[in-house]
Amino acid sequence: MTSLPDARLFIGGQLRDAKGGRTFDIIGPWTGAPVGRAADASVQDIEDAIAAARRAFDDTDWPTNVDLRVSLVQKLYDLFDANRGRLSDLARHEAGAAMGAVGRAHVDMAMDGWKDYLAVFPQVQWQKSYGERSGYGMMHERIAVYEPVGVVGAITPWNVPLYVNVGKVVAALLAGCTVILKPAPNTPGMGAIFGELAAQAGFPPGVINVVFGEDAALAGEMLVKDPRVDLISFTGSTGVGKRIMEQGAATLKRVFLELGGKSAKIVLEDSENFAMDVATTMLVFHAGQGCAVHSRLLVPQSRYEEAKAILKAAYANFGDNWGDFDNPGQIMGPVISRRQMERVLSYIALGEEEGATLLAGGKARPDKAGGFFIEPTCFVDVDNSMRIAQEEIFGPVLVVIPFQDDDDAVRIANESSYGLSGGVASGSLDRAMAVARRVRTGSVSVNGGMCIAGDLPFGGYKSSGIGREWGLEGIEEYLETKLIAWRK
Repeated sequence: MTSLPDARLFIGGQLRDAKGGRTFDIIGPWTGAPVGRAADASVQDIEDAIAAARRAFDDTDWPTNVDLRVSLVQKLYDLFDANRGRLSDLARHEAGAAMGAVGRAHVDMAMDGWKDYLAVFPQVQWQKSYGERSGYGMMHERIAVYEPVGVVGAITPWNVPLYVNVGKVVAALLAGCTVILKPAPNTPGMGAIFGELAAQAGFPPGVINVVFGEDAALAGEMLVKDPRVDLISFTGSTGVGKRIMEQGAATLKRVFLELGGKSAKIVLEDSENFAMDVATTMLVFHAGQGCAVHSRLLVPQSRYEEAKAILKAAYANFGDNWGDFDNPGQIMGPVISRRQMERVLSYIALGEEEGATLLAGGKARPDKAGGFFIEPTCFVDVDNSMRIAQEEIFGPVLVVIPFQDDDDAVRIANESSYGLSGGVASGSLDRAMAVARRVRTGSVSVNGGMCIAGDLPFGGYKSSGIGREWGLEGIEEYLETKLIAWRK
């Protein structure tokens, strides 16, 4: 496999190596071998990035010069657009994306979302009048003005790194914030390219900074604790999200958190294409490494045996058509790392211990190029109280749970600490909508409706997070509200 260019830090407008010249290997999920090297940021590097972002916000016109922001964000988009091939290479080598998934989930969706941000940006309201009001024997005029929050620490995951990086960085820049992007150590190159292309676009020094290191926690914890950082935007696990809230409390840090999910797809017995609705829930796209994937399939007890037969045939038909780096027709590759592979395998073992029936898969596949491969896996005879039904596995593991009626389906779907996404399939739109409205989750796809797109707000209920990303609401996350009143 082709080696990736070295991933360098970007601080104060300069591409640079880490202080002391430290580096670490980028491990490729397909082979388990190094595919590149990245700078290993020191404490001083991170300090420099925070200071640069603070200066750029406090001492330049970036927060107030809307025309400059839009023109540079558009220029940066054009540079990314011209580098789609390189972006695809990064997604494949760093994140383990299969050829059939790299465009749709890793590059095209991110770039479409970027365009959506630019399209909705003119709708941002920078001032709102509250009109006149009498008080204290005089008249008063009142307005609200909306201003950028300040310095943003954007902490991003490894599963779809370009998509999440764009979701945070572009929204914050358009709002007038300065940004320190901290990508996951598994995918530093997809962060480093922001610095490289920002330099080409001519961004003012310190507006965009990119830091990363082998220690997954060092830079993130420094950003969370530092009072010079005004907001943390984090996508990742619920456990880390809770830690960010705890550590940010000392400085009353504002946080946006897009966290885990254990989303349920409910297929009602009157589904017009029951077989298709069931079979397409196989958790194989990008090896199931998505926070919003439907990892719980809920089917009616009256058709449960039929659903199991459909899934058994679907998994058999899918067969070994996955895990080939050079096959453009495949949508499933490895999981991100050995650690993640071992974690997923431990959940598969747990499912069998809990008494669930393994319908398909369940094994590691080291014969596929030596990387971190796990067979597409499906458990049936699952009770929603089992850990495999309650905890986010983040791998190609689907659990199938029966329900008695609509009320029971809603109960099971909501019997979760998470609430990020979900789906409902029914031959009656009214019935499906009634069920969808009762499921406590941030987005619901009814009969295959596209509920996740760059022009729509995305986020979760309960332990799935706080706030919304994408769409107009995604930009507004990075604004403060100031009320000004004066006597007339």
